[in-house]
Amino acid sequence: MGWQEHILDWFEIFGPASLVILSFTEAIIQPVPPDLMFLPMLINHSGNIPMIFWLWFVITTTSVLGSLIGYWIGQNWGKSLVEKFNGEKHIEKLESLIGKYGTLGVFIAAVSPIPYKVFGWFAGMGEMDKKPFLIAGFLGRGLRFGLEAVLIGIYGQKALDSINNLLDKEFLLGFI
Repeated sequence: MGWQEHILDWFEIFGPASLVILSFTEAIIQPVPPDLMFLPMLINHSGNIPMIFWLWFVITTTSVLGSLIGYWIGQNWGKSLVEKFNGEKHIEKLESLIGKYGTLGVFIAAVSPIPYKVFGWFAGMGEMDKKPFLIAGFLGRGLRFGLEAVLIGIYGQKALDSINNLLDKEFLLGFI
């Protein structure tokens, strides 16, 4: 059993609230993506549209709320940590990038496998306006988790197998 399975086993102690805890904490600091718990939950409720919608709402909302904590951490301690490691020039570059690509960068991180938490920290460090940060997070996370919910909700195990196949190929390409 790998480290991700151990963490998922620990989260399962909390029952349905585990998705809330996993999604919220993943957007702040911990490395296990909530998809690992979300996808099997979708399979278990395949055909139950209200439950699938509820799971999508819960994972999206708690992920974005968690990223707000990550934003706060970056805003309060991010710059001092970077400066400790002689990174003043990196802070200037970061602030420039947040100003130029802030909302789009957050949206891309929210949809993609790029660690969303890191963009939350950076957005806080770069003092990005919270309103576009939250809008981009809700749209991006909503799209990501909504697409998974729709595909698995409609196609069930076939969709899960296809998603896993694509993720395996994506991992292989990234490794090469």
